[in-house]
Amino acid sequence: MSNSTESALTQLKAWLAQRDLPADGRLPPERELCELLGVSRGGLRKALATLERDGELWRQVGKGTFVGERPVDKFLSVAGIAESSNPLEVMQARLLIEPLLAAEAAIHASASHLDEMLRCTRLQREAATWRQYENADNRLHRTVAEATGNSVLTALFDQLNAVRRAIVWGRLRQKPDHPPADHHSFAQHDAIVRAISERDPERAYRAMHEHLSTVRDNLLSKRYGVDFVRAGAGAPPPV
Repeated sequence: MSNSTESALTQLKAWLAQRDLPADGRLPPERELCELLGVSRGGLRKALATLERDGELWRQVGKGTFVGERPVDKFLSVAGIAESSNPLEVMQARLLIEPLLAAEAAIHASASHLDEMLRCTRLQREAATWRQYENADNRLHRTVAEATGNSVLTALFDQLNAVRRAIVWGRLRQKPDHPPADHHSFAQHDAIVRAISERDPERAYRAMHEHLSTVRDNLLSKRYGVDFVRAGAGAPPPV
C-alpha cells in the first residue's frame, strides 16, 4: 500500500469514527470527501476499495457509498432466477434441501400435518388428470416443509418451489391423461409419509432422497419424452 493510500485510509477511518452519518449510512460524494479529508481522489478511491473489501463499506453505481455490509435483496426475482437456471439445477437444489426437510418433519410434524399428508397421497391416486395429481403433489411437499415447524425453512422451500414452477418442464407427448396405477411416486410418497409418521428422521431423509433421485433420473433419461422449455410453452409434466 502506497503512502498516499495509507494516509487516505487513516484519514477516512478517523473521519468515519467521528461523524454521525445519515440513517442510510451514505457517505458524501467523492469530490466532497476528498476536500473534507484533504486527500487525493486516487488515494481516496483506494482507501474506499480497501474498506469495501473488508466489509466495512458497500458501493453501488448511481446510488453512492454506504457504511456497513451490502444489504440482502429481500425480494429475489423468481423470474430472474428461473431465467438463469434449468430443471436439472432445480433438481439438484431439491435433492440438497427437501430430504433435510423430511428429516425435520419426522421430528416436529403435528397430527394435522400427518393427516394432510395422507390426504394428499389419497388425492394423488384419485387424480383424474395430471393437473390434479400435480396439485396434490405440490401440497404434499409443501406440507412436509410446513411440518418442520421452521418458518425460514418453509420460506426457502416456497422460493425453490416457485422457481421450479416458473420453469416449465416440457410438453407432454404420448402420455395418458392421468397417472397410471403404478406411477412410481405413489409408493415413494407413501414411504416418505410413513417414515415421518413413525418419527424416523433418517428413514424420512432416505425416502425423500430416493423419490427425488427418481424424478431427476426421469428427467435425465427423458423417460417421458420431455423437451425442456421455458415458461409459457405448456403445462409441466408430473414429477
